[in-house]
This record gives sequence, C-alpha cells and structure tokens, in this order.
Amino acid sequence: MFCYQCQETAKNTGCAIKGVCGKPEETSNLQDLLIFTLKGISIYGEKLKKLGSADRTNDDFINQSLFATITNGNWDNARFTAMIQEALSRMNRIKSKFLAAYKEKNGHDFDGSLPGAATWTADDPTVFAEKAKCVGVLTTKNEDVRSLRELLIIGLKGIAAYTDHAAILGFQKDEINDFIMEALASTTKDLSVDEMTALVMKAGETAVAAMALLDEANTTSYGNPGITEVNIGVGKNPGILISGHDLKDIEELLKQTEDTGIDIYTHGEMLPANYYPAFKKYDHLIGNYGGSWWHQNKEFESFNGPVLLTTNCLVPLKKNNTYLDRLFTTGVVGYEGAVHIPDRPADGSKDFSALIERARTCLPPTELEIGIITGGFAHNQVLALADKVVEAVKSGAIKRFVVMAGCDGRQKSRSYYTDVANNLPKDSVILTAGCAKYRYNKLALGDIAGIPRVLDAGQCNDSYSLVLIAMKLKEVFGLKDINDLPISYNIAWYEQKAVTVLLALLFLGVKGIRLGPTLPAFLSPTVVNMLVEKFDIKPIGMVEEDIASMMAGK
Repeated sequence: MFCYQCQETAKNTGCAIKGVCGKPEETSNLQDLLIFTLKGISIYGEKLKKLGSADRTNDDFINQSLFATITNGNWDNARFTAMIQEALSRMNRIKSKFLAAYKEKNGHDFDGSLPGAATWTADDPTVFAEKAKCVGVLTTKNEDVRSLRELLIIGLKGIAAYTDHAAILGFQKDEINDFIMEALASTTKDLSVDEMTALVMKAGETAVAAMALLDEANTTSYGNPGITEVNIGVGKNPGILISGHDLKDIEELLKQTEDTGIDIYTHGEMLPANYYPAFKKYDHLIGNYGGSWWHQNKEFESFNGPVLLTTNCLVPLKKNNTYLDRLFTTGVVGYEGAVHIPDRPADGSKDFSALIERARTCLPPTELEIGIITGGFAHNQVLALADKVVEAVKSGAIKRFVVMAGCDGRQKSRSYYTDVANNLPKDSVILTAGCAKYRYNKLALGDIAGIPRVLDAGQCNDSYSLVLIAMKLKEVFGLKDINDLPISYNIAWYEQKAVTVLLALLFLGVKGIRLGPTLPAFLSPTVVNMLVEKFDIKPIGMVEEDIASMMAGK
C-alpha cells in the first residue's frame, strides 16, 4: 500500500504498512483498484460524450464510489470488493455502448488504443488483491505528474461527496458529473504540466458549483439556517446519536422516532442540522453530544445508545470499546461487524426500525458537559445582518475577519488553532465551517456590538457560505479584488473535502491562505512552489507571529 491522502499520513510522507488512520493494507489496495476501475468507466463516458451520446447511468455510482474512499469513511473490504465487481460490470456495459455508437457514427469498428484501466477486467474477485498492487499511487513514476494527478483525484473525492449529498435530495448538474469523468480519464493520459494544472483549477471551479448545488439542495429542502443556541447537555430518555453529514438521514430518523420516547442527538459534522428550521420542530432533537470525530472512541462509549454513521468520519474501535453491537452505518459508510442500514427504495425512506429497537434497550447518555454553543451563521443569516456587520467594520469595531474553516484532527499541533482563537485581538471575528470549529466553538470569546466573535456557517461544504459572505462584502465596500477585504484565511485540513474547499478558494482568486497543521504530503516541492508563487499559500507558523501577520493583512 501507499496512501498519503490525509493530513496525518506517516511522517508527512505516506503510509506504506498500515494507515495512521487505522486503514489496513488490503483496504487501501482495494480502494486503489476501485478508483482504477472508475477511470475505466470514465474513459468510455468521456468518449461517448464526444460522440454526442452522453451516458448518465454511472454518475451516482462514480460519486458514491469516490466518496467511499474518503479517509475514515468505509472500512469494509467486502463492500469494496462488491463495488469493484459492479464497476467492472458497468465498464463492460458502457464499453459496449461506446463501441456501438462509434461504429454507427464512423461506419467501422473502433481500432484506437486504450489505457489499461479501460481494458482490464476480471470475473474472479480473488485476483483483485494482486491487481491492486499494480495500480496504486506510486505507479506514476514522475513525482510532479503524480502530485498533480493525486491533487486532482483527491479534490474529486470532495466534489463527489458534495454532489452525492445533493443528488440524494434530488439536485443534480450534468456539468459536474461530466467533469468528474473528464478528470478521472485525464489521469490515464500523458498531459503537459500546464494541461494538468488547468484541470486542477477546473476542479476548483467545479467544487464551487458542487457546493452551490448542495447549498441549494439543503436550503430548498430544509430552509435557511438561522442563529441557534444548541444544547450540549443530555436528557433522561434513551437516545440515538447521529454523526456525519447526510441531512436526509436525520430527517427520516427524526420522523421515525417522533413520539417514541427516544431522543436524538447530533455529533461531529451533524451539529449544523440543529440550525435548520425544518428540524427545529422536533422536540426530541435534544442537541449535540461531544466534539469532533476523533473523540468518538470515548464519546460513543459513554453515549450508551446506538450510533448512526451517515458519512465519514468513522474511527476504528479500540480493544476496550464495547459499542460495536450498537454501531450502525448507512450510505457509503461501512465497518465489519456493524449493522448496515440499506439505501432507501425509490420514493421511499430508509428503515431505521432496527436502530430504534436497539435504543429501547439502552440507558440514557452519560453527561459529558452542560451549556450551549451558538451557530447558524450561514450566508443568508449573515447577509441579514449585513448592515450591522458593515457598520462595525466602518467604525473600526471589527478590524479583521479570520476564516478558520476545515477539519479537526488528532495531532497535538492542532492546539495551534485553539491558541490562535484565544489570542486574536478582540476586534477580530472568526468565520468557520467544518469540524475545525470544535477547537474553539466552546470558548468564551464574547461578541462585538452583538456580533459573536465565532460565526459558525455549518458543515465543511458550508464554506460556500463563507465565500458568498466575502463576495457580498467585496460588493458592499466597492472593492475590485477579494484579497482587498479585511479577511485572512487560516485553513485546517485533514481529509479530502478540505482539499476541495482549498481548490475552490484558489479558483476564486483568494491568495495568502495559511494551510496547516502541515502542507499535504501529496504536493511535490515543484507543485508547492507553483502554489506559493501563484497564490502565496503558506504553512502555519508560530501563533503570535501568524496573528500579527494576519492582522496586518499579510
């Protein structure tokens, strides 16, 4: 195996024996093979589109498969084996469709050459393990080519995740799916550095489109998030803890548990569900339990009731953990030994009855803390306060906004973000989205003229809200360049969706982004230099020095 897609990769170089995340070699290799087969489907999909016969039958499968390979998403080798088998079946079908379309248009059989990803097939899954060893990251020998290809694929994983969430709610855009196939197919071609760089920038453009689509899907389905005080204590009833990002899942779970005497709690990236009007009508949505994803070995244990993982991040259980029999997965998530809730039927809902029955046998959650955390500052809510925000900036009450969106993680060096939040001058405001917020969303940082100094927009995809807020401020202040705003960007990354957000910001022309706690291992020195020269990307440094630089607009 060789995997370096997450921030915690071994020695910031790559995991070659077992993932720091806990991913075994076999799982890593199967994920590589799955992506290889997706490239095969995409090669034919791109060719069909050029023939004017675009095929849409594989869009959802490609997105869900890419999503399943995100860090801490799916740990189930049997599920990956089944996905590879399905991918090969789909590739053979789309291959036949392409060959027929080509002959019909050109009057003769296709006789061109094809990459190995479009020709390899196997009926026997026992050969997958050996083939997987030949298709991983390191098969691309040139370090810079490998870096640009992997930056593109890693960005695609986040785009696919956001696109899948939107599709679940009935929102799709062919242009996004077309680009995903184009980009996957491109990694099998000998392209110039300029061509590969252009594709990476196009991934940023597509990331903006995907986040906008998901924002439209979420707000159309559940209303615009509003300022909300979320309880972080517990009630006296048995509960179900729901984690991940899938709002459709929590909607259906809330409906099915209404009047059952079972309470629902959010965890991790599901916290922002509390901000949506559609969910506030449920009295048994008690609040949020615990913190970010990496605390779950303790928090899932103390919750006492069943836990539902709708997306990443799922951490492998430790030897002393006892909650496997009350761990449930759904969607792209998988874990051997956990009960998997099947996908919803057409025009139907998922069946959470097994989860509900398990909850009836459990004790109420053990209290971890008491109090409230405030969120719900997505673009609609902040723009409703625009006059107040603009006046605070003009008066000098707010000197600077600091975007501290992204991911949380286990490394001790991430205390940097807590220290930055604690030490930023009191005339600064933090804009956040994603689980990075847990490093400071429970701190007593106060407010400025009634504006909280931490404005939480929501999940990682809600970084789109932060972009809209910046664009609106640029318009209000009559500025030509987004970089002239009193906004600094200090992004914490861990998994692939944060890379997608980064690419979106770069496409929008944002410069001077601080990225930490380390720069991605998949960026070669040449690619890093390119990003530094073009976008002034920089690593984080010492807390005091970074704060001084950000407050000075550097």
